[in-house]
Amino acid sequence: ADIILRGYAGWNSRRALEVLDKVFPKDAAVQPSLVIVYFGGNDSTEPDPSGLGPHVPLPEYVENMKKIAMHLKGLSENTHVMFLSTPPVNEEQILEGVGKCCRTNEGCRIYSEACLKLCQEVDIKCIDLWTAIQQRDDWKTVCFTDGIHLSSEGSKLVGEEILKALAEEPSLCWRSLPTEFDEDSVFDLVDEEGKDINISN
Repeated sequence: ADIILRGYAGWNSRRALEVLDKVFPKDAAVQPSLVIVYFGGNDSTEPDPSGLGPHVPLPEYVENMKKIAMHLKGLSENTHVMFLSTPPVNEEQILEGVGKCCRTNEGCRIYSEACLKLCQEVDIKCIDLWTAIQQRDDWKTVCFTDGIHLSSEGSKLVGEEILKALAEEPSLCWRSLPTEFDEDSVFDLVDEEGKDINISN
């Protein structure tokens, strides 16, 4: 399987919607088997008095995410879509790092719940990151590098949640994916008894 990552620093659902057709053209010869979408962290920041910044009002965020969902669901019958809800933030850690906090954990909760509600309405799997991360007693100290961005431990937790969700959809389990080339080879390692060791199993 080929995994393509698309991550743009500071982006929100509004900007994503602007390029959606370019990143996922409906007339592409090959469509993805799975698309995992995460927006909400930047959307949920506090609005700046200037009107600038990444904040997207909640009703617009929900509408943007709905449009993204419908576009992706329309790519092909075999394209699965999964959303990640807005994760929590550690406000104290943000304050320690930059001296001011333009994000609140309560704001993240509101956007997370809105995403979950939307996904239920449009029949899309959504992973509740806001709840999953905070189930760890030590989430504030180990899950972030700066109170916002995930640490290696936080990323590991998100990965585990994604794998759990994929296990519920057998066609997306890595063991069910077709292989590009034969797995067995004369170049495989051998054990003490001279039997092949296929490291992909």
